[in-house]
Amino acid sequence: MTEPTIFQRALQGLPLDFSGEDFREIDETVQRTQKLLKQFNQRDQTPAQRRVTLSQVVGYSVPESAEINAPVHSDFGPHIFIGEDVYVNQDVMFVDLGGIYLGAGALIGPRATLVTVNHLEDPAHRRDVQAKAIHIEQNAWIGAGATVLPGVTVGENAIVGAGAVVTKDVPANMVVVGTPARVLRRVKGAPTD
Repeated sequence: MTEPTIFQRALQGLPLDFSGEDFREIDETVQRTQKLLKQFNQRDQTPAQRRVTLSQVVGYSVPESAEINAPVHSDFGPHIFIGEDVYVNQDVMFVDLGGIYLGAGALIGPRATLVTVNHLEDPAHRRDVQAKAIHIEQNAWIGAGATVLPGVTVGENAIVGAGAVVTKDVPANMVVVGTPARVLRRVKGAPTD
């Protein structure tokens, strides 16, 4: 049985040794992503050119129905998974080593930050990282300036209010606000269980 790659270990949520030899593979991917995103974020790129460039970043064809506005930022790139009809506003930051999954119809507001990576608490290993996936389910909406932390799932049709810091899963059809985010109410017009 072969040893999983550092990329597979990241998606599995296993701790990663920051000083390990295979961490160099992540650095190489980061450098490639930064060059591509610099190109993506240029004002003279057409939407079609941006889609091609972003597809090179993530490693698959981004759906034509998805709209990703520049500038967009990522510290890794290939672990952003974009569904149909996704809308990403300007200046969004994806820290995606652990996997960011944007379900069909998801909306991401301007300057939102989605972070899948955290450092280990133990001071002796604090430079090491552990990644946990973020799932933004179908038709969920992340408000402007909101932060979603590692391991969080934002349920179908849920709304994360502007500026919220989401540390725990958000139930489907609920509105959360604040720091840390807490349930405010049910989404108006949401289907009942």
